[in-house]
Amino acid sequence: MKKLSILLVTALLFLSLTGCCQRGGVETGSTVRLLNFKPEIASVYESIAKAYENETGVRLIVETAAANTYESTLTAKMATNEAPTIFQINGPRGYANWKDYCKNLEDSRIADIVTDEDLLLSTDEGVFGIPYVVEGYGIIYNDAIMRKFFALPDKKTQISSAQEITSFDSLKEVVEEMTQRKADLGIEGVFASTSLKPGEDWRWQTHLMNIPVHYEFSKNDINLETDEVANFNFEFAENYKKLFDLYLNNSVTDKKMLGAKITGDSMAEFALGKCAMVQNGNWGYSQIKEVGGNTVSAEDVKMMPIYMGIDDEDQGLCIGTEGYLSINKRADEAAQQAAEDFLYWLFSSETGKKYVTEGLGFITPFNTFSNDETPDDPLAREVVRWMNMEGVDTIPWDFVIFPSQVFKNNLGSNLLQYAQGTKDWSTVRDETVKDWKAESNR
Repeated sequence: MKKLSILLVTALLFLSLTGCCQRGGVETGSTVRLLNFKPEIASVYESIAKAYENETGVRLIVETAAANTYESTLTAKMATNEAPTIFQINGPRGYANWKDYCKNLEDSRIADIVTDEDLLLSTDEGVFGIPYVVEGYGIIYNDAIMRKFFALPDKKTQISSAQEITSFDSLKEVVEEMTQRKADLGIEGVFASTSLKPGEDWRWQTHLMNIPVHYEFSKNDINLETDEVANFNFEFAENYKKLFDLYLNNSVTDKKMLGAKITGDSMAEFALGKCAMVQNGNWGYSQIKEVGGNTVSAEDVKMMPIYMGIDDEDQGLCIGTEGYLSINKRADEAAQQAAEDFLYWLFSSETGKKYVTEGLGFITPFNTFSNDETPDDPLAREVVRWMNMEGVDTIPWDFVIFPSQVFKNNLGSNLLQYAQGTKDWSTVRDETVKDWKAESNR
């Protein structure tokens, strides 16, 4: 009896020390480490961590990489004892870099609830990335200012509403006349500042650049999963230039001063009614509504495609994802399972889904969300509206195959020099082609 008692006590001590008690099918005492990609939602993840621990007893540690430092932060973290259990990769190129760390999630519960198998980041060997959000970007506009312009009795353009802007030519016509009438409209410029400070230029070196890249590769039938993508000739460089010039020449800020501007400045200018338009994505609404003194009502926040004069008549918003969640297969098995359980909880439980729609503001690709569980903000609704619009071709996020961050940084630097007048466009074009090839062949 004494021996049996000692064995029982020892077993109980072992269970308490190793944290193997179960609560709701999740190991209590386990720790999940998540490396967050988006600084703007860091506080929401902190709230999620508290809620998850309260419900399951599992600790979630969320660390957030600074803007444009995710890859370097992930590299540094993976070499430590505090490597993330859950991390983000940005499509096929991201998987190529991190395939030695990505667990095969083909048989996981989280993979089973993705609405479309084509959305999964997969190879012949399995599923290695779970898409967790669908996002869209375009030209956000304040419809109240637009209506004010179209109501001017002596305006020259025959266009009578923002909905009639369906091409680069019509956009240019409206924007340039709005600039001439900005005093009547009470704005400082039509477009918000084209933020070109290093590290804050992603809207131009990634998002805007996506459009000419997409059209060049699609028109030439380039297979994005092959080395064919190393051959980029910037065929639509002039289309890019014309739209970029429209931004620069009709902005709140003089183009020579744009090297000091950040994205937050642009969103604040829009929120305060200093401009009528800003290029950004649906995630930007959180920035708009949080600005003190915000003058833009939710019903006036709309979005149109980024028309560049290529296939304007059929063009929709740029909608897709660069965010795939992967689980670190080098973590111990208990941590891997805890990570899977957390992801399933986040995208299937009532508590988790509420945080996803109301806090993170994600438009998700999971069948656990009903139509009523779309994020309650105007830009998310705009993305859903454009996704469901007939006769419109959504532009996918082909920037996930851009050769490297170095390429994007070089492009951003060249764009700044062009804006400041120290580099001509032909040089920008030629160096962009050269950098693409050099980075693709590394």
